[in-house]
Amino acid sequence: MAGYILKRIARSFLSIIVVVFIIMLLVFQLMNRDAIFQSMNLNKYTGNARTNFKYTQWAKFGYLDKVTYSDYVVELVKDKISNQAWESYNLDNSKSYGDYYEEYYSLYYTDYFNELYDSKMSEETQTVIDFKEKYSSRGYTIIDLKSTGKTNPAVLFASKDINIFVRLWRFFAGVIVIDTPNYAQVTDTYRAKYGDIERKIYFSTDYNGLPCIMGSGTKHRYLLYFDNVYPFVHQNFITLNLGYQYASGNDFFEYFTENQDPSKEVYQTLPDGTKGYSSYNYHERTFSQNPLESDVEVYGDTYTNVSTYKEQLSRLGYSFVIGIISTILVYLIGIPLGLLLALKKDKIADKIGNFYIIFIMAVPSLAYIYIFSFLGHEWLKLPNSWPTGTKPLIYVLPIISLALPSIATMMKWVRRYTIDQMTADYVKFARSQGFSEGEIYRKHILKNALIPIVQGIPASVLGALTGAIITEGVYKVPGMGKLLVDAINKSDNGVIVGISFFYALLSIVSLILGDVLMSKVDPRISFASGGGRK
Repeated sequence: MAGYILKRIARSFLSIIVVVFIIMLLVFQLMNRDAIFQSMNLNKYTGNARTNFKYTQWAKFGYLDKVTYSDYVVELVKDKISNQAWESYNLDNSKSYGDYYEEYYSLYYTDYFNELYDSKMSEETQTVIDFKEKYSSRGYTIIDLKSTGKTNPAVLFASKDINIFVRLWRFFAGVIVIDTPNYAQVTDTYRAKYGDIERKIYFSTDYNGLPCIMGSGTKHRYLLYFDNVYPFVHQNFITLNLGYQYASGNDFFEYFTENQDPSKEVYQTLPDGTKGYSSYNYHERTFSQNPLESDVEVYGDTYTNVSTYKEQLSRLGYSFVIGIISTILVYLIGIPLGLLLALKKDKIADKIGNFYIIFIMAVPSLAYIYIFSFLGHEWLKLPNSWPTGTKPLIYVLPIISLALPSIATMMKWVRRYTIDQMTADYVKFARSQGFSEGEIYRKHILKNALIPIVQGIPASVLGALTGAIITEGVYKVPGMGKLLVDAINKSDNGVIVGISFFYALLSIVSLILGDVLMSKVDPRISFASGGGRK
């Protein structure tokens, strides 16, 4: 079994790589990159500004890397000021390096920038030549658009399309993020103000006096902690990086796993040790390169970026709650009804059940979802559109709409598998041996008929995480269902790649777990070398 699992994981990983590669090839290489401008007013840009805007958006949406001439000059200016500050600090350390840096920054930044930057870029100054040589040697294409007047200023930047294999490597190299003490990269200004950061992971206690694991030099202050908010145990050691929403710049994994607005206040121990209500989640503090002095005084360190508690579940949470409840209903209702149809084959119960199955299969899913929505709202007065503040009743219609078609599918397959087993030779042999019909049914037919059904349980459970596109769209559920559709409509390529990877990963895991579960239910199935049935 262990050998089979390892081989299956290895093959599955290769399959996921292939899936992500194909998705990247489609969205970044084969599809027209100008599609991102469909929702933008591109006509308000003309001349050089239009070209600059297009390349800026292509860089933002992940098609290419872009370095502007002005950004290059800014880095030169900062380096020049930093070197000057260090020279002054080494000659006279009566003031800190940070004080020298801030003083020279305020005095000379504009002068140095104007000295190095040629706004017209009409002449090949040494700075312009260095910029072109530096990025040309790195494989960039230099875009040098000369000015033709005040309304069409000069533009200079370096651009390079991201190679598909480089893109693939970047994605998988960063897909698993482990928070280590080497995360925090401090500047000279930070070091001058707060000293060099201590880098370690250690056991401690939090505001509540509960044990926790803390970090210094890590992204998160608290790497493992306990509180009174579900699921009560939280960790920040390992997170997934599924890319960014290029349209908004948000981390995609955080976007669908973090709770949603509005914020809520939670009774907790505050940083000063007192008890009170606050919407801030002090356990989720992250490192800040430029913290406010007032925040440093409150928290006692530079982990001053604080998240807030949110009232609503995350997008993943809503989809999973609706999906898992509907899945439970499918198995609790579909299996007994499927068995009943098999036992009452060709009788009135079987005919009614088959009518329901055929109806569900024949009617488009969007149609009967709207029917359930209308009838449930008009007859039962159930809410059929997601409100800002959720109520238990809002879950009813989405769950019913999601469960009823799956119940029909479950009934169909259970009926079929059961009838197949009822006509098998071993059943005839058992009857000839004098076994009762009830005994044959319970010990043999039922067990063998449900083996294929058992294999699909992990897929049904994990599939609840992916959301339901049509159902969530009709009921306006703020879940996972519309993420992929919206991303495609907006050409948000980072989301398309990230969610495709997430779906592929869930599919692979569900298949492996399904095989393992089936082997546990049916001991005749072996995954050893030369496996199959024993």
